[in-house]
Amino acid sequence: MSTSPASDPLSSDPLSSRPGTGSTRADVAAEAAAARSASAPPAAPPAAPPVTPPAGSTGPGAVPRALSAAGPWSDPLGRAGSRSAQVLLVAAVLVGLVWILVRVSLVVISVLVALILASAVSPLVRWLRSRGWSGLLATVAAFLGILALVGGVVTGIVLAVRSEWDNLAASVVEGWEELQRFIMSGPLPVDTASLDALLQRATDFLLSSAFAGGAISGLTAATEFLAGVVLVIVVLFFFLKDGATMWNFTLRWFHGETRARLAESGDRAVQVLGGYVRGTAVVAAVDALFIGVPLALLGVPLALPLGVIVFIGGFIPIVGATAAGILAALVALVTNGPVIALVVVGVVVVVNQVEGDLLQPVVMGRTLSLHAIVVLLALTVGTIVGGIFGAVLAVPITAVAWAVIQVWSGRYQAGEDPVLGPDPLDPQGTARSRASMAERWKYQRMRYQQRLGSRLGATEHDARGRAQHEPAPDRGEQDAPR
Repeated sequence: MSTSPASDPLSSDPLSSRPGTGSTRADVAAEAAAARSASAPPAAPPAAPPVTPPAGSTGPGAVPRALSAAGPWSDPLGRAGSRSAQVLLVAAVLVGLVWILVRVSLVVISVLVALILASAVSPLVRWLRSRGWSGLLATVAAFLGILALVGGVVTGIVLAVRSEWDNLAASVVEGWEELQRFIMSGPLPVDTASLDALLQRATDFLLSSAFAGGAISGLTAATEFLAGVVLVIVVLFFFLKDGATMWNFTLRWFHGETRARLAESGDRAVQVLGGYVRGTAVVAAVDALFIGVPLALLGVPLALPLGVIVFIGGFIPIVGATAAGILAALVALVTNGPVIALVVVGVVVVVNQVEGDLLQPVVMGRTLSLHAIVVLLALTVGTIVGGIFGAVLAVPITAVAWAVIQVWSGRYQAGEDPVLGPDPLDPQGTARSRASMAERWKYQRMRYQQRLGSRLGATEHDARGRAQHEPAPDRGEQDAPR
């Protein structure tokens, strides 16, 4: 292969064409290489690899046999200790969160009540908008409607119970005493000394100065109640007006799978809360009607206040209607005798059975999907934590929590298993079955959607996470060890 003189750098070297020297460019290069190799220091021998003493040996640098095989947290005791520490840490965080929520219970309860009412009324707002109403006009109409409905119900309850409250309380006490006399005179030997002592303690407390001090502090409770009512009204209006905008703002902080799951959780929460409130109100009204009317036909006095109490108790599942029926039976025992009282008990039992087996499945559908023992435990915990408000809010909150768990957890094996048998969960009561096709398509689009839009800050970033106006780092800075 020939190389042109213009392209060969050696052809322009003066040593390669100097006449009479007898040396060439190759001879000069060889001499220079020999001189460099003679002046270079000798290469150091390769370093020997470090010698580690065998596991279990003694001496300097020895490694214990247990630690050489695994770390100190890899044995069963270590794993149990690390898991216990994690559980204690999570429990401490939960206790702190509950303590904070209890400290601001007025705000928490007001927001929850407003959220439940907004979930119940939101279908009406959507229906009015579909009929051509503006968003503000539909919100105002639904807001005034729910205020008129709730205010009318509360006013009717107060007017019905206030004038007959003293007679109702006296009748219940007399009924309790009559029941005690009936039990003591019966064939079964029952000692009622403890019941009498408990009743005496309650009477002494009502007549003591401690109860008077509590009555004085009732002014503070009334003030807090009024503040809570005002807060519920204000929050309810903004939930109806800007609820969708608030939820849109929340979802924009998340992307991909997380955004899709959050959107589904919000939809299921609104669906469960709204269905629970609407269904419970219908069931409570039917219970009050079918218990109050027989009380009036049987000639039991105070039928209207007892019917109102049955309606209020209907918002506490399982326990509320039963307790109201017991009160009605005690009043009937005093005023009409044991036969009418037994008839009232039979009416209450029949109404409760019809409610549980026919009315709730038709009206509420699969809104709750909770076992009876879960409902009772939720009522107990809610009553301990939040009193009467906790008892009313415990069941819908538990139902929402169960729906959210179904959305976020993928460990449950749905369907029939060849070893375990049929699935204890009803397929029609799962969170998946409640989603419409439009909602499922929306979740899929969120799941696979790329990150779009710009940032809230003024600094834009490129694909490498570097500000666009920031100069690129030097090549040396990129290659420098960190």
